[in-house]
Amino acid sequence: MIINFEERPSDSPVVDMIWRGQTESAGYRIAPAGGCWAMLVERQGVRARLSIVGPMKKAMPMYYDGDVEFLVIKFKPGTFMPHLPVRNFLDSVVSLPEAASKSFWLNGSARQFPDYENAETFVDRLVRDGLLVREPVIDAVLQGQPQAISSRSVQRRFLHATGLPHSSIRQITRARQAMTLLQRGVPILDTVHEAGYTDQPHMTKSLKHFIGQTPAQIVRQSQAG
Repeated sequence: MIINFEERPSDSPVVDMIWRGQTESAGYRIAPAGGCWAMLVERQGVRARLSIVGPMKKAMPMYYDGDVEFLVIKFKPGTFMPHLPVRNFLDSVVSLPEAASKSFWLNGSARQFPDYENAETFVDRLVRDGLLVREPVIDAVLQGQPQAISSRSVQRRFLHATGLPHSSIRQITRARQAMTLLQRGVPILDTVHEAGYTDQPHMTKSLKHFIGQTPAQIVRQSQAG
């Protein structure tokens, strides 16, 4: 069970959201698919570790240790580390080696673990050192802007920067939009229309695959909370 959960948007051009919280007990939860990757910092006692959470192509169960404080830095689409290709982390969580109790190894250098307050400073240093870069074509494609390069070049650059094809990210984005609408109390049939699904079975299949829940389950969970 996760307690003391807190989130905030970021003013960084490469960061989408930042979360922190604490797990009260060990167990599994279903993590929805996400078209972006993230850094996860877990602290348990005096020990800490930083992991790369790759883009998830479908909803997957993830195990949480008990009594762990965590920090998540979710990056915007098109942000990637050139020395660690995103495609190597699809549907996986990979821990980076520890350098000391307060630092970890990244590309041959020891770096201090970030926290909720200094996450942007930590990310800015990675950008400054060339360890984090942005692929500008990604935002343009997601916004439907025409490109001066061929569609094959766009797809190649999209895959390199995100690890996923544009079509997959579009489907994941739509499923997460539908989940948000249902959580806000929008009726199921209205959500089908607003999210752009052909019919309710189409949305149900999509949400089960990408979110791990049916529309009815999402509604019941939001009402219970």
